[in-house]
Amino acid sequence: MPRAVLLDLDGTLTDPRPGIVGCIRYALEGLARLCPSEDALASCIGPPLRGSFARLLDTTDTTLIERAMGLYRERFADVGLYENEVYAGIPGVLETLARAGARLFVATAKPAVFAERIVRHFALERHFAGVYGPELDGRLDDKRELVRHLLARERLDVGDTVMVGDREGDVVAARANGVRSIGVLWGYGSRAELLAAGADAVCAEPAELPTSVARVLEMADR
Repeated sequence: MPRAVLLDLDGTLTDPRPGIVGCIRYALEGLARLCPSEDALASCIGPPLRGSFARLLDTTDTTLIERAMGLYRERFADVGLYENEVYAGIPGVLETLARAGARLFVATAKPAVFAERIVRHFALERHFAGVYGPELDGRLDDKRELVRHLLARERLDVGDTVMVGDREGDVVAARANGVRSIGVLWGYGSRAELLAAGADAVCAEPAELPTSVARVLEMADR
């Protein structure tokens, strides 16, 4: 069975800061709420957005949260989606991993319908055997469930799979499913965050990722 690498999207493959920050601000302003600083909004990149809106709005009111989600998507679908850029070196890294025989999958907290459009827009789709993300209604928002679903759907061996991401949620999701993980430092999580979550390795630059993947998978063989 070919080995597999699951890659987060936001903060790992692409830098979505302008689009996500702009769309969260648009939603909060549409609800006539005070908007935190740009850095505070950027901290929402990675985790499920419903949870971020619950925190920003200080509410558990699902109706209000869904109104915020609707406003966010109103701008994101046509504008924010493309206020994004691929991190330098990522296309070459994907090429190297694929040449080494790895099957590559996107595993993101972003709804699959948007993730697929982003991957196509940046001409990355040829590298991936599949793009996985939650449904718009919130199904698979929990990344642990998303990874579990991906593993089952693709019939992947957990011992031959590694998760790569920039936030603790990526590491937690991997560990919950018996998958090894690599935290990356060019996104929005810190080294301390990733190690505290239990990452098996931390990678500082995209060029280091193929070697890190090989080492982590070798750990699984021991």
